[in-house]
Amino acid sequence: MRTNRDAALKLFVVLNRTVAALRQHAEADVARHGLTVVEFAVMEALYHRGDMPLGDLQKRILVTSGGMTYLVDRLAEQGYVERRPCETDRRVRYASLTPQGRQLMAAIFPAHAEALERAMAGLTLDQKREAVALLRELGTYAAENAPDQ
Repeated sequence: MRTNRDAALKLFVVLNRTVAALRQHAEADVARHGLTVVEFAVMEALYHRGDMPLGDLQKRILVTSGGMTYLVDRLAEQGYVERRPCETDRRVRYASLTPQGRQLMAAIFPAHAEALERAMAGLTLDQKREAVALLRELGTYAAENAPDQ
C-alpha cells in the first residue's frame, strides 16, 4: 500500500470481508434456534441490559423504527418478547423478555458466545483487545465526521 488512500480502501475491503465471515458463524449458530441474527440481537440486548424503551433498543441494534416494530412483533408472536407501557410517559413503550424469552437466552447464549470465540480464535487475547480499541477509535471518528444526509 503506497498511499494513505490505498490503505484506507484496503482496510475497508478487509473489514467488510471479516464482518461477512464472522456473520456467517453468528447466523449459523442462531439459526439452529429459529432466530435471525437481528432477532437474536434484540433478545441479547434485553437479556443483558434489561427492559429498554423501543427507541433505545432500535439505536442499539441499528435498525429503522419500522424494522424494530417488525422485529418486536415477530418475537412477540413467538412468545419471547412483550411490549410494556412506560409508567411515567405514555408516549414510551418498553420491550422486555418474557419468561420464555429469558429461558431461551439462558439456554443458548453460552453456546453462542463460544461459537464466536471459536470464530475469532485466529487472534490472541491481546490482539483482540487492540482490535477493539482501534476499531472503536475508527468508528467514533467516522461517526463524528459523517457526511450530512
